[in-house]
Amino acid sequence: MTVILNIQEVGLTVTEKVILDKITFQVNQGERVTLVGPSGSGKSSILKLLAGLVSPTQGTILVSEKNLSDLDMVFHRRTVSYCFQQPVLFGKTVKDNLTFPFEIRQLPFDQQKVEAALSSVALSPDFLEKKITELSGGEKQRVALIRNLLFEPEALLLDEVTAGLDAKTKMIVHQLIDNYRKSGKTIIEVTHDQSEIDAAERLIMIEGGKLIHDKRLR
Repeated sequence: MTVILNIQEVGLTVTEKVILDKITFQVNQGERVTLVGPSGSGKSSILKLLAGLVSPTQGTILVSEKNLSDLDMVFHRRTVSYCFQQPVLFGKTVKDNLTFPFEIRQLPFDQQKVEAALSSVALSPDFLEKKITELSGGEKQRVALIRNLLFEPEALLLDEVTAGLDAKTKMIVHQLIDNYRKSGKTIIEVTHDQSEIDAAERLIMIEGGKLIHDKRLR
């Protein structure tokens, strides 16, 4: 199998505090990896490192055998996309957010593609004109997710994206992520949700900034 992400002896220290200590693991293309552990153990920091949002103070991160530090970050973040626990929307409307992925690629807005994406998360076409200030937390998360997935990145980094969602919205989000995965893409997710942990295919436990165990379950 093709290794898409290779984390080698990676450490992260911030103002003399060790956040991560010599973390090593590999992720194959098409794999789904679930990171678990106590709050503050360093799980989200791993995602931020993989997304290129912060830089390691030790070790190496390879993306498809290329050193992350040598990559064009704009291109990398289209390939490895990070989804925050608290969705970050910008502009005034939902359309402002779903136009953005086309604009940065200098492509014309594809109304049909966007409406299909909205439909995939049970949102109607008229949501395009909705002000982001009028959206519920679950609606914001769904818009943020489809914004990240419109051009199908190779890997998706999910930072507790279902935390605080009601059962119906959580089911919709799970279905979206499952469909994305079936297309052969890679997922690395952080969760405290027991149902998501129970369904994990590969479980990596992080505690106190260290990798405690790495188990393939399915």
